Amino acid sequence: MEYHAIILAAGQGKRMGAGKNKMFLNILDVPVVIHTLRAFEQDAACLGITLVINKAEQTVFKDLLEKFHVTKVQRIVNGGKERQDSVYSGLKAVSGEGIVLIHDGARPFIKKEQIADVVQSAASTGAAVLAVPVKDTIKKVESNKVIETVNRSSLWAVQTPQAFRLPLILQAHDYGRSINAEVTDDASLVELMGRDVAVVKGDYRNIKITTPEDLFFAEQYLRALKRGD
Repeated sequence: MEYHAIILAAGQGKRMGAGKNKMFLNILDVPVVIHTLRAFEQDAACLGITLVINKAEQTVFKDLLEKFHVTKVQRIVNGGKERQDSVYSGLKAVSGEGIVLIHDGARPFIKKEQIADVVQSAASTGAAVLAVPVKDTIKKVESNKVIETVNRSSLWAVQTPQAFRLPLILQAHDYGRSINAEVTDDASLVELMGRDVAVVKGDYRNIKITTPEDLFFAEQYLRALKRGD
């Protein structure tokens, strides 16, 4: 099933401590953002990509797209102060009534099968997210003391892409802006309207590159893939 992808690449990644946008850091000589874009570039169901960036980095991104022959980026949009603002800018640039995927540019290992599953679910339900069951024991902590050990049986760690019917997610963002809601993902805005969000089983390897350790594991994973492990 066809879809349009919005790729978020405007964040500076302060936790990485690299002194530059983590999108430009290399995983085996290829920038993180290019690995991510290739996942959608190579998916025939992807009709096009809207890339949301920091305005000051526009030239760098355009040069990378040309160097690595990424052709499905139809438009480059300037991001906003917060993630919600950046997503909203991307959504406003997309036209039509179909399915839109919102994906972090720092998740380079998303697979075509996972994309297809979450798109199909969103087409049926209106909104769907990829997620994986939490494996670690989770404790609620205040002032460095354990307040509660949370039952993890119903806890899932949410990933991207998140998929929506375009009119629904636009309505959700408009609603969120009207009540000054601050959320960490787009599905939360749909939930605030009282709408259901379907959960699709993701993959633990669909990691988000956030810290130097993530970059190390990403390199090892790609090396293993190249060896056929």
